Amino acid sequence: MKRILSVSLALVLLLGAAARVSAQAKDGWQPLFDGKSLTGWKASDNPASFSVADGTIVVNAVGGNAHLYYDGPVQNHDFKNFELKLDIMTFPGANSGVYIHTAYQDKSWPAKGYEVQVNNSHTDPKRTGGLYNVQDVFEPPAKDNEWFTMDIKVEGKHVTVSVNDKKLVDYTEPADVKRSESMTHVLSSGTIALQAHDPKSKVLYKNILIKPLP
Repeated sequence: MKRILSVSLALVLLLGAAARVSAQAKDGWQPLFDGKSLTGWKASDNPASFSVADGTIVVNAVGGNAHLYYDGPVQNHDFKNFELKLDIMTFPGANSGVYIHTAYQDKSWPAKGYEVQVNNSHTDPKRTGGLYNVQDVFEPPAKDNEWFTMDIKVEGKHVTVSVNDKKLVDYTEPADVKRSESMTHVLSSGTIALQAHDPKSKVLYKNILIKPLP
């Protein structure tokens, strides 16, 4: 009986998730992750840092940092104006990030685009939701071991980031923006990437949805 109840509950949860994704699709949302495989994604450096389990992308760096780039058919993986939603769970000491307006490269940290930080308890004091090294957040907006939703919106030179519907970043890139040699990132267009930061950093991602904007 317990097994039947467990199976029934799992089916209800799966149907509920499918219904939510279907409803969002009607509003222009498109999934970037099918919940079953890494089809449409391409890993750099250490591909073993990324796997799929229980409907999630499991990020856990193996042998150093790595990045998983969306390389699929939606908008030919080149996004300019968009809204991106992800459900994320961090584990204690984890550090990751979501890159926007970036481009695939075989090795090292992405040279193009911005990173939105994912870190609720790592030794790096810059916390989840901050636009890394541009408009940082220093108080964690979510807890480890709990799912939270991150919303990233880009319109022209304007970027907002919210976690669980709380706005953390409201940034407009100056027309004459200048960066140091170590920080060359500017808004343009590009793909999405997930970061595997170090071997002690385990992070889960699911329900990765994007809505292209005019």
